[in-house]
Amino acid sequence: MKHTVMTVVSCMLMGASMQAAWAQPAKYPDRAIRLIAPFPPGGSVDVNARILAPLLSKSLGQQVVVDNRSGASGIIGTAAAAKSPADGYTLLINTTPLVTNTLMYATVPYNVLADFETISMLSSTPSFLSVHPSVPARSVRDLLKLAKSHPGALNYASAGVGTNPHIAGELFNYLGKTNILAVQFKGGGPALVASISGEVGVAFSAVAGAVGYVESGRLRALGVTSLKPVKALPGVPPITEAGLPGYEFIAWFVVVAPKGTPREIIATLNEHFLKVLSVPDTVSRLERDGVDVIGSTPEQAAATLAAEVKKWAVVIKERGMRAD
Repeated sequence: MKHTVMTVVSCMLMGASMQAAWAQPAKYPDRAIRLIAPFPPGGSVDVNARILAPLLSKSLGQQVVVDNRSGASGIIGTAAAAKSPADGYTLLINTTPLVTNTLMYATVPYNVLADFETISMLSSTPSFLSVHPSVPARSVRDLLKLAKSHPGALNYASAGVGTNPHIAGELFNYLGKTNILAVQFKGGGPALVASISGEVGVAFSAVAGAVGYVESGRLRALGVTSLKPVKALPGVPPITEAGLPGYEFIAWFVVVAPKGTPREIIATLNEHFLKVLSVPDTVSRLERDGVDVIGSTPEQAAATLAAEVKKWAVVIKERGMRAD
């Protein structure tokens, strides 16, 4: 009898223990995380995602899978992220179009400041102005003179309406009083291919992924869009010092999650992103591609997005840039 009672008690305790274990929420993350990159492979967003994803996988202990959901200047992938469950298993890495699309389209299926939880500003990178070797311009001043003497004859490759090359190109037109026409492609990769093939004569490319074509002579770099020279492009001056005072364009890269993602998950993700961004090998690899590490708090990232909305609203209005 005593043995039977002890057996019953043991079973009851075991059952209670199992129920308690079942009641406890799984520790985040307990499965793969999808990182949406809303542009095709080969562009600057994809470069950042591909560098960071394997490092995050190792740090988090779960696979981080890059999902290229391209189309409509990043809107398709961004909208997909905004509508995903707010559980920390779908993230979005994006750049300037996250903001500029909301300023250029009459409607977009997301609100940049209301539909996302910011995790971190990851990095930033300047672009560089280049021409195909067939274009008779060897400096920014040469290009300005050529563009003004042949208005509308030159064109530049853009990764889509409102994307980094488009904003960089229209800022050049705005300050330089030129009219170099934008040719829209479906991402930075296709735009770069068009530039090195000579399909278009002018390009505003991210340093990451494109500097090799300068070294091989397939593109002629005229200036960088930052206020300071870029190590990856030695001898190439800032555009603002090479003939167009006041010019500056720096692309940033941010990672966000759908609105309502629990704060503890945001904090966990921020911790791991900052961890991988602080690894010396990661920093060196990004710097070789002309990318500068930022690594911010969620609050700093949110403030940056709000400031960028105000900043680009002015240029977009002045240039009459509309997507529809």
